[in-house]
Amino acid sequence: MDSTILLFIGVAFSFGMIINLTGLPPMVGFLLAGFFLNFMGYESTETLATLSGLGVTLLLFSIGLKLDIRTLFKSEVWGGASIHLGASLAFFTITLFVFKQFSIPFLSGLDIYGLILISFALSFSSTVFAVKILDEKSESKSFYGRIAIGILIMQDIFAVLFLTVSVGKVPSIWALLLFGLPLIRPILYKLLDKAGHGELLVLYGFVLSLIVGAGLFESLGLKAGLGALIAGMLLAGHASAKEMAKSLFNLKELFLVCFFLSIGLGGLPNVDHLFVAIILSLLLAGKVVLYFATLNKFRLRARTSLFTTFSLANYSEFGLIVAALATHKGWLSQDWLTVTAIAVSLSFIIAALLNKYADAIYDRYRFVLKRYQATRLHKDDRPVRVGDAQILVLGMGRIGIGAYDALKATYGEKVMGIDYNHETTLQHREEGRRVITGDALDTDFWTKLQLTDNVKLILLAMPSHNGNKFSAEQLNNIYDRHFQVAALAHYKTDEKELNALGVNLVFNMYEEAGAGFARHVFTELQSVLTIRPQKTDL
Repeated sequence: MDSTILLFIGVAFSFGMIINLTGLPPMVGFLLAGFFLNFMGYESTETLATLSGLGVTLLLFSIGLKLDIRTLFKSEVWGGASIHLGASLAFFTITLFVFKQFSIPFLSGLDIYGLILISFALSFSSTVFAVKILDEKSESKSFYGRIAIGILIMQDIFAVLFLTVSVGKVPSIWALLLFGLPLIRPILYKLLDKAGHGELLVLYGFVLSLIVGAGLFESLGLKAGLGALIAGMLLAGHASAKEMAKSLFNLKELFLVCFFLSIGLGGLPNVDHLFVAIILSLLLAGKVVLYFATLNKFRLRARTSLFTTFSLANYSEFGLIVAALATHKGWLSQDWLTVTAIAVSLSFIIAALLNKYADAIYDRYRFVLKRYQATRLHKDDRPVRVGDAQILVLGMGRIGIGAYDALKATYGEKVMGIDYNHETTLQHREEGRRVITGDALDTDFWTKLQLTDNVKLILLAMPSHNGNKFSAEQLNNIYDRHFQVAALAHYKTDEKELNALGVNLVFNMYEEAGAGFARHVFTELQSVLTIRPQKTDL
């Protein structure tokens, strides 16, 4: 193996571990490792670039696996992305033109077209960074997380259009055949059914993302990343899509380390480069304000607007692509490639801090931010009310349904179920159950949930221990708790964790299922069994 890559990985681990001890995301350490290696005289290698590309491709494929295409058609997504792009372009162009008058290095020699080009590059946010932050916070499925990812995908579409026009490379006429990709979805589904749960599932993910997605689109003159995203979207409706995303997670994370290293290795800066990059980093504040103001126009809660803004509060790696293209074409000097690389890196560090302290920032400025909040909120951002319900069942899967039906037989309409899937909610309502939609793994749900004094019992019936644990943590933070909490567990360690979080009763699913199975068998076969119960001495 390339010894340089081994050195890079070792340095990345060291910096990542040090930064992790401070409470910041390890990716900040990977960026600093890249700068350190750059300072020591190292440059990016072909192997690093290949592994970096793999990381980005797998990331976009994973986004597609979890993406609901309907998200892109929501006004807050396509409208927010379009309005912000125009407003941000105007803001950066005007501001950079003003700075140009003060003879700022590299700006003074630019004409209006150069200023617009740089402004366009700075208007985008990083898909890689935002999705990684959302994954680390387990909030990619939250309402604000879905909006952020939707806006990023819209920006990717704008980027494809720009690259197509600027490079002057018209996609192949055969690219029209890509509109027929949904027709092969049944075949892809059947292959996924046959792939099982092991290494073949991982390999199938690689084939789809790299060959069916990135390779096919690139060969037809389109952006490889867009192909990986669409390949993932083709499988998004399959029951095993989530398992595939989980199986690719560790590989994706490892390859993304190379991506962040390559950003830091972008070029050795001098004082002028650092000075201009710092100015661009300070201008990030204007981009943040524009995101918040734009999102508020779509009747989102102040918290939703702020958290979405913080997820997008960075410059994009697309800026590096634009800078590389512009320098190659002679539209910008080579210095702008270095400046952009530093500005992107600094923006990642700033955004990491904003996202780490997002809750504290919102709590401190809550009342100020709410002044800009619409009176009538977006239907997906309104408070979650449970009315007169006394028992709540979180998670309406097979176990949740069984618990709900048993409790309803005794307590009637005082029982309410909560499920993350709105289609499942509607089905339950048709079957006569009182169920509302809410995702217990979404911190937004807990900030919107309005528990009344009527609630006496909450059952955490989700199949995932992490889901039940997260919900128990949220319930444990409620001051003056007036209800009891019961939860499912799979192992003894799960029971201990839930008990430590204030869960009053833990039901060990495996132990109780075994005991129940034995009782059922003995009852049904008692008439034919010749085994006598063992007598014990009292």
